[in-house]
Amino acid sequence: MRRRTFLRLLASGAAATAAAPLALAAPSAKRRPNVVVILADDLGSVDLRCYGSKDLETPNLDALADRGTRFTQFYVGAPVCSPSRAAFLTGRCPQRAGVPNNVGAKGMPSEQVTVAEVMKQAGYVTACFGKWHLGSEEGCRPRDQGFGEFFGHLVGCIDNYSHFFYWSGPNRHDLWHNETETWEDGTFFPDIIVREATRFLQEHRDEPFFLYLPFNVPHYPYQGTEKWRPRYKDLPYPRNHYAPFVSTLDEKIGQVLAKLRDLDLEDNTLVIFFSDNGHSTEERAMFGGGSAGPYRGCKFALWEGGIRLPCIISWPGELPKSQVRGQVAASVDLFPTIADLCGVRMPDRKIDGTSLVPILKSPDAPDAHTEFHWQVGNQWAVRQGDWKLVVNGRDAAKDEKTFLANLAEDVGEKNNLAGKHPDKVKKLTDLHTAWVKDVGS
Repeated sequence: MRRRTFLRLLASGAAATAAAPLALAAPSAKRRPNVVVILADDLGSVDLRCYGSKDLETPNLDALADRGTRFTQFYVGAPVCSPSRAAFLTGRCPQRAGVPNNVGAKGMPSEQVTVAEVMKQAGYVTACFGKWHLGSEEGCRPRDQGFGEFFGHLVGCIDNYSHFFYWSGPNRHDLWHNETETWEDGTFFPDIIVREATRFLQEHRDEPFFLYLPFNVPHYPYQGTEKWRPRYKDLPYPRNHYAPFVSTLDEKIGQVLAKLRDLDLEDNTLVIFFSDNGHSTEERAMFGGGSAGPYRGCKFALWEGGIRLPCIISWPGELPKSQVRGQVAASVDLFPTIADLCGVRMPDRKIDGTSLVPILKSPDAPDAHTEFHWQVGNQWAVRQGDWKLVVNGRDAAKDEKTFLANLAEDVGEKNNLAGKHPDKVKKLTDLHTAWVKDVGS
């Protein structure tokens, strides 16, 4: 009921303002900016050339970074798919969003208010093309959460050519256009995303749009195209399989961005790119292939390599170009940032994110968060300033079950300082206990 009431109020222009004031008023002299959000799936922390990769080619994302701002301390809400996506879409930590871990048929609760719903009520045309993974039953699908159109798959992963989910039985076909199951045997799924995205841009070029492109790449199965496989044939296994898929992702993103340029929309389109979590080391991902560089950990882990990931924000017509920002920021901040830049009101409810506009505009702006929390099962972490506490960390040794690091001195989380700083451990533990109570975890 509260969600429906909010949306009615927002549609009539009488919604309450956000808890944190928005920095910008709605643009009046020209059309409001378009928004394209591109999400990678299981991309390693440093697996773009602009983030330090020496062996991967990612020219389109590198060029996007050159047209905008690249964040170096950007965190996602969880080290695994569903809760990370929920954090972005709602601007809330996964626990507050009702998605503390990966979901099945029953997904994100319908009472959540998403960025797509807010943008749609503000007059934007909305669409989602790609991987959903926030519920497949009625009431949990993209069109139930504010997207006017959907083309993609609903569960965690598919074979890119048959569009079947094979990774737990029974096998199921999973390709949908809105509510209709669709069959496109043999069509490469990332090409479907590009096809639908470019069609959408062409059809809606004369009205403001919000386009969400959650690519399923480089999530397993590694199915990079023949164009890229020879380029990486001499890399060690399994990076020689992972690398072509990353460059395939970059190529497909480049095709969408090229369509924006062809339609003369680039200067008035806010483009955001990030990854849902770190690279996978699962058996189905050949036990690796991706890289966290100097960071410890990977997908499923609350070490830096599972949650500290690339993020690029570009709006050439309004925001500074060729910038790097080292402030702490998070995926929950993207919803309020989009609302801020588009002059759209936030929901009248608790939001864990804050607008990144001050950081985008100034390298001297403070961090978006003085402290930040994560929890997946019994694994949890909290960061305050340079200090980070990880408890029950994935693959931790017995003497690392309570692990304290100073990230300014040890970004690789190699040296456990918990024994030397019990007061800091207690302080961070108390902060997390209070956070758990607040979010109802």
